[in-house]
Parts: sequence; structure tokens; C-alpha cells
Amino acid sequence: MRESWTVTDTSLDIAVQSVGNGDPVVPDAVCAAAVDLARDAAQAVAGRSPVGEHEGVEADDERIVTHFFSGTDRAYTNWRWAVTVVRAPRSKHVTVDEVVLLPGSGALLAPPWVPWSERLQAGDLGIGDVLPTSADDPRLVPGYAGVGPHDETDDVDTFDALVSDMWLGRPRVLSEYGRVEAADRWYDGDHGPQAPIARAADLHCASCGFLTLMRGTLSRIFGICANEYAPDDGRVVSFDHGCGAHSEALVAQTEPLRTPDDATPEDEVLAIDAFTVDPVVDAPVIDLPADDELPDDGVLEDVRDETPDDATLQIDNRQQGELLHDETAADELPDDTIPTDAGAH
Repeated sequence: MRESWTVTDTSLDIAVQSVGNGDPVVPDAVCAAAVDLARDAAQAVAGRSPVGEHEGVEADDERIVTHFFSGTDRAYTNWRWAVTVVRAPRSKHVTVDEVVLLPGSGALLAPPWVPWSERLQAGDLGIGDVLPTSADDPRLVPGYAGVGPHDETDDVDTFDALVSDMWLGRPRVLSEYGRVEAADRWYDGDHGPQAPIARAADLHCASCGFLTLMRGTLSRIFGICANEYAPDDGRVVSFDHGCGAHSEALVAQTEPLRTPDDATPEDEVLAIDAFTVDPVVDAPVIDLPADDELPDDGVLEDVRDETPDDATLQIDNRQQGELLHDETAADELPDDTIPTDAGAH
């Protein structure tokens, strides 16, 4: 309920509140009249931004009144200054109790406060940051059977010993809920079949040679891209994902690999026709030493004319064999059988 009061010839818009027993609280006349005091207090806090018109007073309790002034700062549209003044019983001296800037109707407000665990988004974690994980995180379950987490185990050393001795390695592992949540996030994200790059590709990752398989239940749907030229290199991709870097998208024919035995450069390889080469005529020319002079005629006959035929070679071989046999027989005769010249004695 609001009433219009006139105090010291000043018309004020006064809000009357009720106390706990339901009786209305009448604004103190002396405090309600302290408009200039309240304005000076608001101006001292506002600084260079001028305080606007007086908008009224509100009774907070006996001898406690709040004055409202419009704000002129463009950064705080529809906000207003609230100055609370108070006086002691049987005292006419009014003092300032509080000065604040409050939002009015249509004021721009910050969104409602949300806990950090709900505000956190993917990618917010930076270098050196530590993200706590709750003990009852539904994405995780104990990685062993028959032993609860630390807060359910009497002896922490026993807990650590079980993890160490049984070589479990991790106190908690991904739960079924965590796996399903991860699979949905990956499949519906930029590495699934609905990504723009996958919809534009002709081939899927399932037939790509660069796809590396995973282990576990998620390996039925996902693998890891190992193509350094692909945008998903080192990331988990679904089998029906795809991109233009597929191993079979466009196979380029390249030259065969050269082994160490094939060290001859290509420009030194000579094309030889076996039916047109004469091994005698086309033989390389050998330079003779300077002291080996040619005969006077200086003409070398065609080597082919001097090459003996097969019959001549057989006769020469037979003659050489008989000569060798005679020389061998002479060497085997004893010394006393060799005839001597009688006249020598």
C-alpha cells in the first residue's frame, strides 16, 4: 500500500510496510524529509555520474527510511540509487545508514547463479588447472570387486595394497553410463557421421588404412585416426566418419623403389639390341703403350679373317697334344740311356 505524504512542503511517494504483527509501518517524518542528505550521500558514491530525480521513500522500520533516486549512468539503465537513513529515538538528527545501487523494472541483470560444476564447459580447463572429480561421479565405478572407495574402507593402506598387488592400476574405471555418454558425445560431435566433412566424403573411416583399432567395448564403433594430413589425426572417429584424406580416395602411382644394387643413374643406362651388336667389331679400342710400335704396314686386318675355323682348331690341338706327349716321354728317360758323343772323350 502506498500513500502520498507531505512533509515540510515536499510531496513524497511513500511506501508503507507492515511489521511482523501485520500493523503497517508509518515512515518516520523526520527521516522522510531528509531528501537532500540522502541525495548528497548517493552523489558521493556515484562520483561523476549525476544522481537523478527523487522517486520516493520506503519505510523499512520505525525511524528507518530508504530514499530512491533515478540513475543516469548509461551503463546502468533502469537502475536506481537507494539511500537508507535512520535516527535515534527522541533525536532529530538523521544519519545515513547505507547507499546502494539497485535494479529497477526492466534493468539488465546478470543470469542466475549456477554452480561451477554446472557452468564448466569442454575446453575451459587450462594449463596448470586442476579439475576435481566427485567421489560419486556417475561416470566412474570402482575398478575392482569387493572393495569400496577410500571412504568405505577401514584401512587406506589395504586399499592401496589391493590395487598394487592385483595390478589393477586404476582405483576407478569408466562406468556403463560413462561409456554411453562418451559414445553419444563422440558420435554426435565433429568426429561422427553427421559432421560436415564426413557428409561430403565418399568413403568412410572403416575402410581407411590409417584407422587404428581400439580396445574395449567402444572399439565396436570407434577407432583412432593416424593420418597426419587428416583433420582428425590422433582423434577418436566413428567407423562411418570420413574425410578426403582416406587412404583409398585417390591412389597415386609412383615409381618403384630403387634398391642399393640399382645404383646406376637412369641417364647412364644404355639401350642395347642383342641382335645388332657384333662382339668383335663393336669391341672397345685398347690403347697400346708408347714403346710398342706397330709394324711398318700399320694395317690391322680384320680380326674375323684371322679367326680359325673349327677344323683348323681341332688339328692344331691334336698336334700340340702329340708334341706335349713326346716332351714328357723324353723327360722320363734315365740318364744312362741318353746317347753321348764318343768323340767328346
